[in-house]
Amino acid sequence: MPHADRMHRYDARMVDLVFDYMRERLQYDPVPLDHPGDGEKLGAALDGLLTDRGNDPADVLKLYDHELSRAVISADSPRYLSFIPCAPTKAALLFDMVVSCASLQGISWLEAAGAIAAENQVLRLISDRAGLPATAGGCFVSGGSAGNLSALVVARDVARQRLGVGIGARLRIAVSDQTHSSVTNTLNIIGVEKFVVPTADHRLTGEALRAAIAADGDPGSIIAVVGTAGTTNAGIVDDLAGIAEVAREHGLWFHVDGAYGGAGLFAPSVREKYRGIEHADSFVVDPHKWLFAPFDCAALIYRDPRLAKAVHTQDASYLDVLHTADHDQEWNPTDYAYHLTRRARGLPLWFSLAVHGTDAYTEAIETGIALARDTAALIREEYPDLEVIREPELSSVVYRRKGWTAKDYYAWSERLLADQTGFVTPTGWEGEVVARFAFLHPGTTMDMVREILDTMV
Repeated sequence: MPHADRMHRYDARMVDLVFDYMRERLQYDPVPLDHPGDGEKLGAALDGLLTDRGNDPADVLKLYDHELSRAVISADSPRYLSFIPCAPTKAALLFDMVVSCASLQGISWLEAAGAIAAENQVLRLISDRAGLPATAGGCFVSGGSAGNLSALVVARDVARQRLGVGIGARLRIAVSDQTHSSVTNTLNIIGVEKFVVPTADHRLTGEALRAAIAADGDPGSIIAVVGTAGTTNAGIVDDLAGIAEVAREHGLWFHVDGAYGGAGLFAPSVREKYRGIEHADSFVVDPHKWLFAPFDCAALIYRDPRLAKAVHTQDASYLDVLHTADHDQEWNPTDYAYHLTRRARGLPLWFSLAVHGTDAYTEAIETGIALARDTAALIREEYPDLEVIREPELSSVVYRRKGWTAKDYYAWSERLLADQTGFVTPTGWEGEVVARFAFLHPGTTMDMVREILDTMV
């Protein structure tokens, strides 16, 4: 049999091997942290693997299990408390396998109407939680960076048309000094300048935005503003209502980056913090963060998707069939972001939501918020050598160990991981190296937190 034919035949033994491995991984409770990899050791393990004739699948899987998978810090461990963790539900992980097996080309209604209908149901749920109109819609992209890029390209092109200017005209987008790095990267890519608005207490307010615009010598070049619904470092939600008011006054596109914190829309205890998000022209939230979906999954939603479609629809003869007059009611995700090819990455979230219900999501998100509040209280009450820097708003806690230097924090973090006690990396706060917890996994316990804090005494 030709080698190419053998590649695509159903191999029951290989299927059983992989399924057994996946079943074992899904049963981990809790998931271990594991360790960072050693480049020299990994290189030696992989040396000579890719050959003309291939290898026995059992041997390749054993190599992955024993060498590669153990050189990856598991973001779904309840002891992973750095950056923003990922804690996908078992239902979402299982359905991610279904999506992969189906080889879905999720760009168009023609090719994947069923998948897109399900994804749009989830986008509708998120839009409703944000208070956006019934006409709102969008698509799933790979992450907050892709979402911010796609949305702000639309903001730029809508402004160019409104102002009657072309490429090369000076355009600026207002951001705070706390805006996520992906927004800065986006503006560099799309050729738009940053108009940085200083913040008081790390929170962008409508008052500060209004004052900054009034004091600027070229306010007509400011075309949009980015508000943050949960900063990555400390979980701070900007004054979205105040920003929205100023945006309306000046005709600015209002984009909300809720990549991490946007999931708080599902938590009644903090819902009031998001007041004003209903006025957003575009909004991004990453379900692979606090909505318990697998990597890579971000929801990008527009108030008026027609504006995005006019910017992002790709024109090519072989794509004409996707945009015929007979298909006005059809929805092509490729029309709402810079991508063309995409997997139906919203389906695992859809399956998990359908299985567990939104109440379970609310409970899990509230657990992370409660962990942050309880940890701040614990530090104040029982650890005199530690100090909470800022009262948590969502699920992040920024704190310091009195008397420690940057070197102390980094050495402590390395010991924690080496001992598998926790993965807690230092962060920066107003020029100082400090410690930070990012709570997301509902399996994290206060006993784990105490165990980590005890290592700082």
